[in-house]
Amino acid sequence: MLLGLQNVTFEFGARVIVSDATWHIQPGDRIGLIGYNGTGKSTLLKVLVGQYSPSAGTVEKGRETTIGYLHQDLLSFDTNESITGVALGAFERVQQLEKDIERLGKELEANPESEEILLKYTDALHEMDVLDGYNVHYKAEEVLHGLGFSNEDLEKPYKQFSGGWRMRVLLAKMILQAPDVLLLDEPTNHLDLPSIEWLEKYLLNYKGSVVIVSHDKFFLNRMVNKIVELYQRQLHIYTGNYDYYEREKDIRIDMQQRAYENQQDYIRQQERFIERFKAKASKAAQAQSVQKRLDKLDVVEDVQLERPDIRINFQMDKTPGRVLVSLKHINKRFGDNVILENATGEIDRGDKIALIGANGKGKSTLLRIVAEAETFEGERVWGHNVDESFYAQHQLEALNLNNTILDEMKECGSQKTEMELRSLLGGFLFGGDDVEKKIKVLSGGEKARVALAKTIVSKANFLMLDEPTNHLDMHSVELLAGALNKYPGSYILVSHDRFFISKTANKIWEIVDHKIKEFKGTYQEWVEWNERMAKIDADKKSEGGKPKTESVKKEEAKPAAPMQEKAVSNAPVNRELQRELQKQQKRLMALETEISKASDERARLEKALGAPENYSDKKKFALVENDYRKAHDTLQSLNKEYESLFEKVMELETQAAG
Repeated sequence: MLLGLQNVTFEFGARVIVSDATWHIQPGDRIGLIGYNGTGKSTLLKVLVGQYSPSAGTVEKGRETTIGYLHQDLLSFDTNESITGVALGAFERVQQLEKDIERLGKELEANPESEEILLKYTDALHEMDVLDGYNVHYKAEEVLHGLGFSNEDLEKPYKQFSGGWRMRVLLAKMILQAPDVLLLDEPTNHLDLPSIEWLEKYLLNYKGSVVIVSHDKFFLNRMVNKIVELYQRQLHIYTGNYDYYEREKDIRIDMQQRAYENQQDYIRQQERFIERFKAKASKAAQAQSVQKRLDKLDVVEDVQLERPDIRINFQMDKTPGRVLVSLKHINKRFGDNVILENATGEIDRGDKIALIGANGKGKSTLLRIVAEAETFEGERVWGHNVDESFYAQHQLEALNLNNTILDEMKECGSQKTEMELRSLLGGFLFGGDDVEKKIKVLSGGEKARVALAKTIVSKANFLMLDEPTNHLDMHSVELLAGALNKYPGSYILVSHDRFFISKTANKIWEIVDHKIKEFKGTYQEWVEWNERMAKIDADKKSEGGKPKTESVKKEEAKPAAPMQEKAVSNAPVNRELQRELQKQQKRLMALETEISKASDERARLEKALGAPENYSDKKKFALVENDYRKAHDTLQSLNKEYESLFEKVMELETQAAG
């Protein structure tokens, strides 16, 4: 055993995190530590490394066992040293030997006859060779490249990088130290998809043991051979990956439920026997014996799943036009770093877009451009009737730490009453007095739930979501994915959680060569398409530019459906239906323009009603009020016509598609 807990109980104030827990980490273990938000997973890691002492029991650690622990608090570290220098800090002994060899070499030049210096110099060279010290720079660069750093980044000062990139440098250093046990607290929160995939491959061949706190199902399924679940203050150990854990947990719950029901039947039978015969002299002794057996019975608990079900119910007030956002000739750069160049894209009603790719390619920048939260060159046009809401990573930092949760919600401008806000917050697991908690005392998961609640209260028909699953546990991620699937509006999201993307997106956007590349299909279809294209490219290269076989030629010739325009159907085209559809679509676009003008006119007259020169003059006020009523009625009439026409166009589109 490398590290473990023996009958450990740990209490955080009055709250019990874990009770009488035993857990041994063995060589070769790759463990996923899971549990709902707030159960104490990060706290348990701190108990393992000795930052917290258990109330009872012991933390056991092998005498020679080394531990690496990656966690959020490391971000307070700062230095002017280059990121390569920080990563090379993993090789303290090698760095010392480099200095010793240089010093001893100079001493030997000055005193070539000294056997003592020669012996020390030879010993230092031998130890350097044993430690593979001449390859440490190569190893450090290899790991930093794998985690997404470019050649230009390697000599840049550590302090120039943002929090997520700093965490990668510290992860690189920890990997290079190669401790016996590596404890990683939410490492994928700071990584893009290519880096997560690289880390998976690296850790699968890692000689030490690994414990990972993560909500990324894909990552856990590929990485771990054990799951340890912190649930109801107990540790439940499963030998397998996350999928195995889900199946096995269902079986265990089913078995416990049956055992409970069987025992309850047995108890009822015995109690009936006691009740019936305890007054009879001939059976009293037997009844007493049965009672003693019942008193000693090890009671099986009823299965009551304690899980925090956040209630996410996205709503929208009004239906937008066909096009929500148009991006035309967009240019964006940061100094010499070109993000977008003459890029074009369009988000239509019903689009559920996942914006994916490596960090540094500009995903969050593009999302901010869509949200009008970033400067750029080019044209970005909102469609008709679009009510947008933007959930950004920085919103967690933007929360007012001195506000209570309730005050933070009141400042959203939602016009909801306190009772309505309390009810909404109850759905996000903030019940009763919890709403009076200050933001500054909340955990990362709790802050994420507050920020999500602020997004939902808006009743927007278009959502922009930047890493919405960060800090949420897996169950909450599933609930959020389910809510987005039911959401009648449209959205674009940035996420590195492959499970979440696979459950939510019907289109994929990538930034390729500074352009927006659109794939019409799900994440799984996108993965399969890329694999197919990679195979075709590999076959071409292996044959000097020619496809390998006839079957590959056919595969290449066959259009990849999601990336192409829809194939023209051979079915006869209903010309009359097409003409009617085009006519109604034109009318719908014209109506959008009329509604926009009518809305502006009503807003102008509403402002005029409040002008002193009008409300102080009865005649003027009556005229303006009359005009306002007419404008209001016109707008209502246009909106009613728009809704009716919108439904008709949808019906015609369905008929035309069929």
